[in-house]
Amino acid sequence: MMIVYFSGAIAGGRDFLETYKKMVHFIQSNGHSVPTQHIIADDVLTRESQLTAAQIYQRDIDWLEGADAVIAEISHPSLGVGYEICYALMKKKPVLVLYREGIFASRMIIGNQDPLLRIFAYKSETEWQKMINSFIQDC
Repeated sequence: MMIVYFSGAIAGGRDFLETYKKMVHFIQSNGHSVPTQHIIADDVLTRESQLTAAQIYQRDIDWLEGADAVIAEISHPSLGVGYEICYALMKKKPVLVLYREGIFASRMIIGNQDPLLRIFAYKSETEWQKMINSFIQDC
């Protein structure tokens, strides 16, 4: 079992929430722990409003520190997701970045040549499932 930090846009937009839900459930169904599963809650913004920015930052950094790997869905731009990807790479954690094919993704992320970073554009659920399985097996 691995601890997988899943990252996706919250405050920046919830356009890909259904995809995030499917991805988190897929990771969990394969026996892995996802401490960030709160991001797939429909009421996450209400829940997060109960915490200060400093509390959220420290909680998320603690989760990143404890994670074995990071999986980030970047189809919807998010400053927080970009920060989490960078932080994980600086801490030498493997990172898988996924985004829907045809989306204009951040060149700062997809242009990164860090050997711990894998980047995949997917067309279907089957494709991202294969990418996640391959990534986790290689970690």
